[in-house]
Amino acid sequence: MVLPLALVFTGVGAGTASADPYTRFHEDMVAAPGGVGAIKVRIWRANNGSNKAVYLLDGLRATDDMSGWEHETNAAWLADHGVNVIMPVGGQSSFYADWYAPSNFNGQPYTYKWESFLTQNLPDHLANVYGIDRSNNAVVGLSMGGNAALILAAYHRNQFTFAGSLSGYLNLSAPGMREAIRVAMLDAGGYNSDAMWGPPWDSAWLRHDPFVAAPNLRGLPMWISAASGLPGQYDRPGSLVGSFNTTNAMGLEALALTQNRAFQVRLLTLGIDTAHFSFPVLGTHSWGYWQDELWAMLPMLKSSIGA
Repeated sequence: MVLPLALVFTGVGAGTASADPYTRFHEDMVAAPGGVGAIKVRIWRANNGSNKAVYLLDGLRATDDMSGWEHETNAAWLADHGVNVIMPVGGQSSFYADWYAPSNFNGQPYTYKWESFLTQNLPDHLANVYGIDRSNNAVVGLSMGGNAALILAAYHRNQFTFAGSLSGYLNLSAPGMREAIRVAMLDAGGYNSDAMWGPPWDSAWLRHDPFVAAPNLRGLPMWISAASGLPGQYDRPGSLVGSFNTTNAMGLEALALTQNRAFQVRLLTLGIDTAHFSFPVLGTHSWGYWQDELWAMLPMLKSSIGA
């Protein structure tokens, strides 16, 4: 599903499988902080017994049944290429961050503590149950999850030695972006961004801005992607609703491209040369293009984590 153009943060093509990764599939409920109790995690074990993993992060409208990566792509088949695939489920509008408080607008009964979960509870569970390394893994996300992937890698360099951001919004301090996030979160579940990072002048907004955190990414292999916003092979609207969604996806991706180009300049200014930038001529803010980028980055991802 594509968000309306004003709502900047939503959430098939490549990769063939030699075997069905669902024969190596597990669904676990993993204890989580913040009063949520437990979070569902869907896991596909690597076909070769590798202990390296890729954590796949969803978009703003993440659902509680399964990740958009599973709903919309063949990402689980990465497990047939020597990488454990980890899909945490849920986290709508969370930015995969540790929030200050529950969202009071929608009566949320618990406080999101996603960063703590992804960097403490989940790696401990994966290590204890499956022998998956706590360190030298990859984190990849789209849109909201693209922002989060870079932030998690910036502050947890031992855990993540590769980060991928697909159509992420990587300059949250740009004019109007914090207001756009507020509106988007209200639309996607009625969440209050003040409960997340406080008012727009709170320092937490800077802490979660990849543009600001960029110095922490020095030496980190990264795959950064955003397309032009021009319709491509996966944009075939067959109805008025489809045309509306495609138009929105065009605008969302064009904005993402602007943000990603600015981030590219930021890294160049800092002398950081470990990022691969992919800016396809055609493509909108939608799953087919994200799947293609996921498979394109696989060799770099595996090399970076030793898989």
